[in-house]
This record gives sequence, C-alpha cells and structure tokens, in this order.
Amino acid sequence: MGFLKRQSRTSVRDGAPRTGRSSFEGVTDQQLEEHLSIARYGSYLLTDAIRPSFDLQVVPSAGWRRDSYEDEESGVSVPVIIASQTLERLFDLFIELLTPLGDEVDVVLETSHRRDGRKHRDLNRESIDLPILKSLLYDFEDLLLNDGCTGIAVLNPGIPLEVQFDEHKLLVLYGHELDEFEAILNENRLPESDTIRFLTEGEHVHSSTEEHSSRFLELGCRLGVDD
Repeated sequence: MGFLKRQSRTSVRDGAPRTGRSSFEGVTDQQLEEHLSIARYGSYLLTDAIRPSFDLQVVPSAGWRRDSYEDEESGVSVPVIIASQTLERLFDLFIELLTPLGDEVDVVLETSHRRDGRKHRDLNRESIDLPILKSLLYDFEDLLLNDGCTGIAVLNPGIPLEVQFDEHKLLVLYGHELDEFEAILNENRLPESDTIRFLTEGEHVHSSTEEHSSRFLELGCRLGVDD
C-alpha cells in the first residue's frame, strides 16, 4: 500500500461527514498495517484503492440502490444509481455499463495525486469512439481498479447519461432514464437493496503509489485530455 489520505465526505456523491473521534486515533502501526492488509469481507473483495474505517463503520458488500443528486447551481435533482461490486467482477461490469452511452462519448479523468486529498483536478477529453475508449481502459485496468487517487467519468451529454467509476471504486450512474443500467445490473445478478451502505458513508482511507501517479499521467497522455 502507498501513502494514505483520510477522507471525510459531505454529499450523496462523496459520502457522509465524519463525526466525533477518528477510528484511527491511537491505532498502532502494527494494528494499522494489519487492518490495511484485510481485503476480503465475506464474499466481497476490495481493490487496493480503499479500506474501511478501523472500527468498520461500514462493512463492504455488493449491491446497488437508487438515489438522487441535486445540482447546486441549477437546483435540478438527477436520479442516480450507486453500485458496489466485488473486485473479481468490478471492471467487467464497469465496461458493460458504458454500452448504453452510445458510440461516441466524452471522458473526464479525476485525480487527487499530490494534493493531500483536499482538492481534485478534472481532465477532459471530448468525443472519443466508445470501442477505442474501452480498449484503452483495459490497458489501464490495474490503475483504475487499485489507485485511490484516480477516478473516471464517461458521459454522453446528448442523451444525457453518465457512468462514473470513482476513487472509491463505486459505480455511480446518472441520468433521467436509468432502465438500461438497471437491466445490466440485474443481468449481472447484483442485488438491489434500499439499505445497502457504501464505504463513502463512513470514515475510510485511500491508497496510492508513485507508480500509479505515473500511470495516471500516461493514461492522460493516451487519452489526450485537457484541464
């Protein structure tokens, strides 16, 4: 595991605020190392990008639920599906969820490398053929799965629909017509649950490495992104 950045989140997209004392206060180096080495919780396997709080405020599990996201500028409420999937099936599900976006899409890379977790930087690429993008993403599968400072959003503003594969390795699906996404989740036998909780809704830690930071720059160059 690389450097850690503790996060507190404050919105539907970014989770819930941390309250009270951090669960990591007073934890010894050995206890922290042992906690970070645990990736499997029952049948659910985490990527290397993220770990739950020391006191397991949220236990990772597979499933999805409907939610909503309110745009602060416009005040418009957008339906959202949030999904969590075990590592063995996560990337293939992400790629499959891109299909409803159509043949040509826009891409946004999100990075918090070298920013101490306080800010994110968005890099944009407009208009790329989806088959070309999928092939490129497979080349960077390890980065997208295991880097806690890398996120990606793929969208078609003309529909409009968006698939976000965020730093927490959650799949967040935006749009007013989400039926195709729901069908894919059901075909993959991912259970729907109104009570499922995601790691963003509790204290958690992200992990990254210098190698991942370099690979992110390579991905940006291959995509031809701009600030």
